Amino acid sequence: MRIDEQLQAPALAPALQKFWQLSGQKIDLIFKEYDPAKGSPVFTAAGKYTARGWTEWTEGFNYGSAFLQFDATGEQRFADSAQKLTVARMASHVSHTGVHDHGFNNLSTYGNWLRLQREGRLPADQVEFCELAIKASGAVQAARWSRIHGGGGYIYSFNGPQSLFVDTIRSVRILMVAHRLGHRLMGENDAAHSLLERGLQHIDATAKYSIYYGEGRDSYDVPAERGRTTHEAIFNTNDGRFRCPNSQQGFSGFTTWTRGLSWAMVGFAEELEFLKTVPDADLASLGGRAHWEAILLKGARATCDWFIANTALDGIPYWDAGAPNLHRLGDWRTRNAEPCNDHEPVDSSAAAIGVQGLFRLARYLGETTPEGKKYWQAGLTTMRTLLSDAYLGIDPTHQGLLLHTVYHRPNGWDYIPPGRKVPCGEACMWGDYHLREAALTLQRIIENKPYYTFFGCLK
Repeated sequence: MRIDEQLQAPALAPALQKFWQLSGQKIDLIFKEYDPAKGSPVFTAAGKYTARGWTEWTEGFNYGSAFLQFDATGEQRFADSAQKLTVARMASHVSHTGVHDHGFNNLSTYGNWLRLQREGRLPADQVEFCELAIKASGAVQAARWSRIHGGGGYIYSFNGPQSLFVDTIRSVRILMVAHRLGHRLMGENDAAHSLLERGLQHIDATAKYSIYYGEGRDSYDVPAERGRTTHEAIFNTNDGRFRCPNSQQGFSGFTTWTRGLSWAMVGFAEELEFLKTVPDADLASLGGRAHWEAILLKGARATCDWFIANTALDGIPYWDAGAPNLHRLGDWRTRNAEPCNDHEPVDSSAAAIGVQGLFRLARYLGETTPEGKKYWQAGLTTMRTLLSDAYLGIDPTHQGLLLHTVYHRPNGWDYIPPGRKVPCGEACMWGDYHLREAALTLQRIIENKPYYTFFGCLK
């Protein structure tokens, strides 16, 4: 990436204003045209949202987007729709025992709703309702647990008890909020399990087995690739021993699927922010504050550094840095991303997720410090590209907000337009939501309003 050292956040304010106008149009279009009976909207094909019955992990982004739209613009109809749809459709996600996605679905809806009540933006008449949903969701998520040989454990993915997904580090935040609301998981014989402890143990497992630090863990763990990630870590469920890296949505276990990288970027960075709010007494028996700060900071720095080093000049990554035909693009790191090339797709949703990691790590380190400024300016550089017409769905008939996203390249699920050779020009529900979340984060900073966090609902 070529970081623009001179770009200032207020310079993006006009683009943000235009963005929210377009965002509202897209929400209206989806609510008007999409039939939820078909299943949760996942990604667009020829400009129209479609479902994909794999796991129900995107419905919360749909209604959560309306909460974010209200937050940014004050347009009450978006809050009204979000509240109504959350009540009508999200209860099954709270008790869903078959997924690792509770932090996506339920903090995007119940969490944003609770936050807006705490901030006085919405009537505080559903606080206990939202709190109960978050508590239950955190416990259900924490019960999806596999133990690791030698201690610790992880929330296992929908693939089964052997599988640790890197993306789940962003879902683990539901455990943290539920813990701070005073909840715990009750197990067999009334055994009480700390949600904070399980959340931290999952983060530790992700840092150890999903992130590479150039420390020689295997033949491909070299210093030049510090910060790369693997999508999945496989364990022997009989004894909890780590076996190998793997990938479900990337090219291989030894290449970096960039959306997985982006989940790690924001996951480590936002948990650093959250850790500041946790009392020392809560951390004392779990290794202490310094121990967890070191793990989180190491992971955040490494993954954000890899993103900066392995992303096109304008801050948009290709879907996998080891994609088999990427070499046909030549030295792609020295040019802006090319969404409509003939060889490998970009994934702007990875940029929309990862940019929050850059912003949050910069804020943690201090935007004006030499290290913090690097991440802050990298985030602004990426955000400027994402807010441009080249990546926004300015066609009024297209239901998607953020274009040139990819869902599952290995399975061939993504729509390839006529005359093209790779997926391009389409949107996904998580890309649209996370771009809105990044835009709200930046807008609140520009306007000197309360800083947006996943745990803002606790205030």
